[in-house]
Parts: sequence; structure tokens; C-alpha cells
Amino acid sequence: MARQSLVRAVGGVGYALACPRGFVRVRGKLEHSLTMSLVALAAVAAQAQDLRHVTEPVIPPSCAVLTARSIGPNDAAPDTRLIQDALDRCDAGHAVELKPDGAANSFLSGPLQLRAGVTLSVDANVTLYGSRNPRDYDITPGSCGVVNQAGHGCKPLIAGNRVAHAGVMGDGAIDGRGGAKLTGQNVSWWDLAQEAKLKNLNQSCPRIMILTGADDFTLYRITLKNSPNFHVSYSGGNGFTAWGVIIDTPKMARNTDGIDPGNSTNVTITHCYINAGDDNVAIKAGHGAPTTHMTISHNHFYTGHGMSIGSETDGGASAIRVSDLSIDGADNGIRIKSNSSRGGLVHDIIYEDVCIRDTKNPILMDSNYSYSGTARDKLPEFTGIVLHNVQVIGPGKITLDGFDSAHRLGIGFDNVTLDDPAKTKITGVHALVTLGPGPVNFLPAGDDLKIAGAPGQGVPNACEGKFVPFPVKPDAH
Repeated sequence: MARQSLVRAVGGVGYALACPRGFVRVRGKLEHSLTMSLVALAAVAAQAQDLRHVTEPVIPPSCAVLTARSIGPNDAAPDTRLIQDALDRCDAGHAVELKPDGAANSFLSGPLQLRAGVTLSVDANVTLYGSRNPRDYDITPGSCGVVNQAGHGCKPLIAGNRVAHAGVMGDGAIDGRGGAKLTGQNVSWWDLAQEAKLKNLNQSCPRIMILTGADDFTLYRITLKNSPNFHVSYSGGNGFTAWGVIIDTPKMARNTDGIDPGNSTNVTITHCYINAGDDNVAIKAGHGAPTTHMTISHNHFYTGHGMSIGSETDGGASAIRVSDLSIDGADNGIRIKSNSSRGGLVHDIIYEDVCIRDTKNPILMDSNYSYSGTARDKLPEFTGIVLHNVQVIGPGKITLDGFDSAHRLGIGFDNVTLDDPAKTKITGVHALVTLGPGPVNFLPAGDDLKIAGAPGQGVPNACEGKFVPFPVKPDAH
């Protein structure tokens, strides 16, 4: 396809589909004849997503096998040095394997550093527990396990800094123990997060995994649970795959995002089950490397804050495809969020085959997310957003908010249906909304909200069999 062989307006802003580089902005006026735009965009969706050919990963052969020594976490006998020494000595292309030994099936660790080309493999029925001692995670003395203005005082449990071709795999679990009392304190990591919210300060709690510049990184089949903060943060890399990952943390655990890729390219999150206390997936796009070419496919989300982009978008986000997704019982469903202190252009985003049930905000486009009234020099603009074959089941609220008349929300609905429109509240402002060519059984309205196109006939997206129970694995203790 030539670089500008398809030029079409979605929500009033023109784009040229590129192959394989995504969209190029074309200056132009609002088009009202949009009968082919959404179908065309959906038809070429694959050309702008993760550009790699992603297949199911394989756990590499072991370079070292470490056997568990305890039943449940033994805080008196950490395994940090044992595991780190094995990672340091392992040859690239191999794995350090954590294995049960009879009834002994637990490891306990403070911060670990992954190595290039080396995989940490946690066997079935084994749990790697995170230390409860904040001093183990200190970046500077006394910086972790506190609430203050600064925050960000903790190392992660697992760090991967520029470790190409590394991974964390296996049918076991990594438990951050976010709800356990800290050593020497009568509070948990999650208690600190709640205290920070009440005091409008920042908590210093470790994340399970921070991966920076880690090209071709793989998470495979691992269960991550009870993180004190985000479960997985991936940034500044080219090539990240999360396949068959289970994330399980209670709804009340604040700031416990599932998987957050940002300032990266060629990302695939697939066949995952995510139950979290914050965003199930949050694509970050702060200032820095491009956030682009991402595929989020064949996933199931439960409690949490949904499939999000933002809130940092000042670096721009584009060429993102979300397909075959169920969201069941979450606070939010499809969400893009930012504000004028951290906003930028978010475009060429397509959601295809999404089923949302019993979710408070099934569709939430928020250009004033958590605005503090400070800087207004990074204005959010969400446009070229397409929802195709989406069904919403149960009551809720749809919000379609652009920032202002110069930074409108541009969004298209093609075969997007509500099972009971009378029980769904719809608000909007500064938006250009395209309806059709498939059915749309609701009509958005609001201040400075313009409608283009017209819905047609068709069958609502099929959601039978999409909502599946959350998978439960036996605990290691």
C-alpha cells in the first residue's frame, strides 16, 4: 500500500494510513461523508500494530536449578544472594529455575537484577515471595516504606535494566506481599498507599518488576500477585511480550496497575488474565521515545480501572490495536486519560471485538483527568479513535470529553451497542463523533459535540462465551 493510498477522516481530523509506520497527520477540514472510513481502518488494523511476528514463547533450558527450602515465606532465611548468584553466572539463552523440593515450595527475596539473555523460571506450585523489609528496597537510606512529598524511594523486586532477550517465565507465582505488615511497622504497603491518598502525598512502595530498555523481553505464564505498587513497568524498549500472564491483586489495593508499557515500540500483551486495584493495562506515553505499535489481544480483565492509555501522553501514542477483550466488573472499560499538564496527541487507536459487562464507565475519554490546576502547556488531543464491534452489557456512564474546540476528541463508533441504552448515561463536550456504518443504538449529545455519519443495520457484537471465570492456581503454601 502506498504511504498515502488511504486518506480518511475520523472525527473530523484526516489521517493517511501508512504501511507499516502507522498514521501520518494530514491537515484538512471535517468530512461528513464517512461511510467507508471505519471499515477501512478496521480492515488494515494489522498493519499498524506490533510489527513483529509474535509466537508462543518457550521456556529455555536451565543453567541452574535451585530447590526451595521452606513452606511459605521464611523471613529469617532470604534467598536473595542464592538467586542473584545463579542469575549472574548463567549463560545467555538459559534459565535459572526455582523448583519445589517435596513440601518445600517457597523462596524469599529482596531486589534482584536480571541479566541479558537470562530467564528467571518459577516452576508450578512454587512461589517467590518479596521481602517485607523496606530497608532491602532502599534507593537511599530510609527512602522506602514511607509517605512523603518525594516518593519513588524503592527499588523493584525484579529489575531489568537494558537486559536484551531476558525474561520471567513459568507456571509458578511471584507474590509481592502488598497486604502483609512491614518489618518493624504496623502497616502494609497498601496501607501506605492509602495514607498517601488521604494526605495528598506520595508513597514509596516497590513494584514487582521494572524493565528499562530491555529489548525483546518476555513474560510467559507467570502469575504475579499482591504487588505493593505496579506489577510490571516496561519502558524505553523495542520488543516486549506478555503471554499467558495472570495478575491477581485485590480491588482495594491502590496503584497496583497490571502491565504498563510506555515509550516503547513493538509490544504484545496477549492471552492474559488481569485482576488489579488500578489500571489493568495502562499504556504510558510521557516525554521520550515513541509509544507506538502495540497489540493488546485475546485478554480478560476483571476488577481494575480498565484498558487505559495515559495519563502521560505528552510524548504521543499511536498505532495501538486492542482486540478480543472482555472487561467484567471493572471501574472503567475503554479509557484514554490525560490533562493539560501532561497531554499530547493520541491517535490511530482501534478497539475491535470488545465485550464490557457491569462496568461503571464502559467508555471514558477524559481530557481533564486528575487536573490539579497547575500547568496548561501540554494539551491533550485524542483523535482517530475507533471502536468497532463493541458491546456494553449492564448500566454505566459513557464520557466523551475533548479538551477544547481546538483539541477535540475525534472518535468513531461502528457496531457499538448497549444492551439497555436507557440505563446508560452519556455525556460529551468538544467532540466530533462518527456513527456507522454498522449499528449504534445510542446518540451522544453535549456542548460543542458534533455528529457525522449515520448508523446502519447489523448484528451486535457476539459476547457469548467471552466472559470466563478468573483462573485460580493453588497457592504454594
